[in-house]
Parts: sequence; C-alpha cells; structure tokens
Amino acid sequence: MLEIILVAIFTSTVLNLLLKKINIPTIIWYIATGIIIAYLFQLHGVKWNYELNLVAEFGIVFLMFTIGLEFSVKHLLRMKKDVFVIGWLQVLLTSLVFYLVVRFGLWFDTNTSIIIWAWLSLSSTAIVLKILNETRDINKEYWQKTLGILLFQDIAIIPILLLISILWDNQASIWILLWDVLLSTVLLIFLLWIVWRYFLNTFFGKISISNSSELFIGAIFLIVLWSSYLSHHLWLWYSLGGLIAGVLIAETQYKHRVEADLSPFRDLLLWVFFITVGMQLDFSIIVENIHYILLFLPIIFFIKIIIVFLLLRFWSKGRTAFKSALSLFQVGEFAIVIFELASAQSVIENQLSQVLIIMVIISMIITPFILNNITFITNFLSRFLPNYDQGSIEQDIINIKTNNDIVLVGFGRLGKVISESLDQKWLKHLIIEGNHNVFKKWKNLWKNIIFWNAHQKHLLQSIDIKKASNIIVSVWNNEKLYLICEALTSMAPRSRIIVKANKYEEKEMLEKLNLTNILVETEETALSMLREIEK
Repeated sequence: MLEIILVAIFTSTVLNLLLKKINIPTIIWYIATGIIIAYLFQLHGVKWNYELNLVAEFGIVFLMFTIGLEFSVKHLLRMKKDVFVIGWLQVLLTSLVFYLVVRFGLWFDTNTSIIIWAWLSLSSTAIVLKILNETRDINKEYWQKTLGILLFQDIAIIPILLLISILWDNQASIWILLWDVLLSTVLLIFLLWIVWRYFLNTFFGKISISNSSELFIGAIFLIVLWSSYLSHHLWLWYSLGGLIAGVLIAETQYKHRVEADLSPFRDLLLWVFFITVGMQLDFSIIVENIHYILLFLPIIFFIKIIIVFLLLRFWSKGRTAFKSALSLFQVGEFAIVIFELASAQSVIENQLSQVLIIMVIISMIITPFILNNITFITNFLSRFLPNYDQGSIEQDIINIKTNNDIVLVGFGRLGKVISESLDQKWLKHLIIEGNHNVFKKWKNLWKNIIFWNAHQKHLLQSIDIKKASNIIVSVWNNEKLYLICEALTSMAPRSRIIVKANKYEEKEMLEKLNLTNILVETEETALSMLREIEK
C-alpha cells in the first residue's frame, strides 16, 4: 500500500506538471494516474478496492456538502423552478426515453433496462462542479440552470436506489420500502434541523472565539462525518447527509469560512475518487467492445443534450439552454458504484456492467474538454442553429460575489474610518475580517462584512477578488500581513493594492512582492505632525 501511495503521489505530480503546460484538465491526470497504478501493480479486481472506493466516496460526500453550502433554504426557494420543475422534468423525460430505447430498441429485460435508464439520466456533479468552479463559470446564468438540474438529480438518487433495492429483493413489499425511505429521510432532516436550530451557531461561535484554525476544521469534519454516518445508519445514501448538513450550515454566518477551510480536504478526497475511477479502466474490455462503445456513447450524449436543450428552451435563451445541455451530457459517477453492485447481485451481467462502467468513465474523461471550451463550442455551433440567439457576447453573468470596486482587508480602527468615509461618499465596498468578535459586532449592524482568512487563495478566487479596482489592507499581525499581500498580488495583479505597514521593517519585506503603495504608520504620523508644525 505504501508503494502504491508513493507512486500515486509521484505520478500525479509529474503528470500535473506536464499536462498543465498544454492546458489538460486536472481530472484527466487524476484518472491517468489511476490507469498507470492499476496496470503497474496489476490491481484490477483486488479485494481492497472496496475499502479504497469507500474512502473515495467521501470525496463525493464533501462535494455534496459544498453544494449544500451554495444552497441555503432561501436560495432553494428562489431556485424552486430550476430545481423542482426543470430538474424533475429532465430526470423524468430522460429516464423515459432511455427506458424505451434500452427495453424495446435493444431488447434488454425489464430489470436491466430500469438500472440502465435510471443512471444514464443522471450527470456528474463531481466533475461539472469542479470544472466550472475552476473556470469561474459558476457565476453565469447557464450554470445556475445546470446547478438546479444537478441538485434535483442528487435528490433523485434516493428513489432510484429504492428501485434498485426492489430489484435486488423481489420478496420485499414496495410499500414497506417506500415507507422506510420516507420515514428515514424525514427523520434525518428533523434530527439535523434540531442540531442547526439549537446547537450549530453557538457551537461554531465558541470554536471561532478560540482562534484555532485546527479546531475549526475539526469541527467541520465532525459535522459532515456525523451527518453522513447518521444518514447511512438510517439506510440512506452517505452523500445525502453531507448535502443536508451543507444546506443547514449555509443558514449560519460561518458559511464562507467553512467553505474556504474545507476546500483543500474536499479536493484531496476527490483526488482519491478520480484515481479509483482510472483504476477501473480495463483496456482489454474496451478493445473487445469498441464497436458498441463507439456506437452507443454518441447516442447517449445526443439524447441527453437534445432533451435538456429542448426543455430549457421554454424558459431560457437558446445560448443558455445549449450551454446547460452541453454541461450535462455525461453520465454521473454514481453509475459506476451501482453497475458494480448490480453485477455483484447478478441483476445485470458482469460483461455488460464492465462495458457500461467504461462508457461512464470515457464520458467523464471527455467532460473537462467540453466544459473548458464550452463558449467556443457554443459560438461555433450557433451558426448552424436556426432561430438561435444572435449577438457577439451575451450578458449571462448574474451573480458576481465581489462586484465591489473597493475591498477592505482588516476592520480595525483604520478600517472603520475608511469604511465610514466610503459610506458617506456612497461607495460600495466589501470588508474581510478574520476576528470573530469584530465580525459578529459589525455583521449585526448590517455591514457588508464576511468572516474568513484573507490569505487563502481559493477563498479570494471564490469572491472574484481580481474584479476589485482597489484593495486596502490594514492588518496588525506581521505574518498574516505578508501572507495576505502575497496572495493578493498573485490573485489580483491588476488591482491597486494599498497596504498599511506597522513599521519600516514590514515595508522592506512587502516591497519584495513588488508592492508600491505601502504606508508605514509611524512615518505617516510623523509627516502629518511635521506638516502641522510647518503651517
């Protein structure tokens, strides 16, 4: 195991360095690492793959948790049409079409047809969310439509798993199974709501006051893992517990810091997940069934794209509908788990299961290339589509998180004076503060303030810091000041960064970052006093 881990880290690092130069998406080299490891150590079908897959599954759990953070209850209510109308219709229509094709076009039996249509109707939340987060398209209108459909697909996993359970256990009553799932879901939501209502805000408040980042991250892990554990023991999906926990934490004032602190651990677990995906890619099966794969995979893509496009065309512009359809053409990662389980339970044949898994993996490999070039593809194909929305560039950005010209980092005495002056001039600005007591005080007074550590680059990216024209940094801690300025110079190279240094030595240190607007507090005070004397 140690050799495998070392080879995995070395291989992924080297591939990352090589493929990054030619703009190959990170997910591809994750999967490529899994392929290399599987063939190097002959790991196809080894017993401990189950344990590794279980660890990888928690990458999906934490991904679902971060999805939940994006969807507070108020947000869900605002998106109710995208989630509960468009999402429901997409799953229903896609499932129906695939069932008819598989059952009466390919003449598979009913059980096999149900398993295939159920999972071909879903898309990959893991890949789509990760890629669009990296490209920053998560703030665009087509992505809001895509995310609404993905969210309903995640909810649809519950009834689909119920169908699979019925197929595995022909003796069980469907009404008993339905009642069990409904009761378990209601009980899970109720228990987590009780925790949120009477415990969560106070809990995170006490943790934040301690000023311990390790303790805060540990608290996040406790909440996520406990929610998943509870969901699993109520006979539900692990990821459902993570999703509900995320939605509840999104209702607290600690949402942004939780999202930022958890991001590296989520990416690490997703790294394990995509490596296990690559480990399951058997080229001998691909060669034997290449004609089936080349025939049916494009058909699957075409059906999903057409259904989503036609469905969204009733509510959105053609450009938005087409981008959403392209984003959802692939088959979701949950299909791999279900096809394996269905094969183990002899619900479908093993050979068919392997072919389906390979088709899912290939669709996941293709996805990053499509999503990273989605605007180019849309512009190219729009020329051949009749009655398509014309125009060079559509204004589809609807929710830029940082649409402020000015960002204040640190809200001490100087920050308050600057903020008051900006308010008097009606200049919109965003405040970033890492002290919990300061944040809580001014948040209650309706200041536009968020609570997190400003030196975290993924956090700065999430608020589009590069869009700020002016960034004012006023932080007392010497080490934090340097880390923040280092992050800002790399994330917002075109912004004007004005820094207040506490002493001359700090100015010398910060000048190494090529910062030019550095004001030393003692020097500026001395100069002000001299100007008063000279009057």
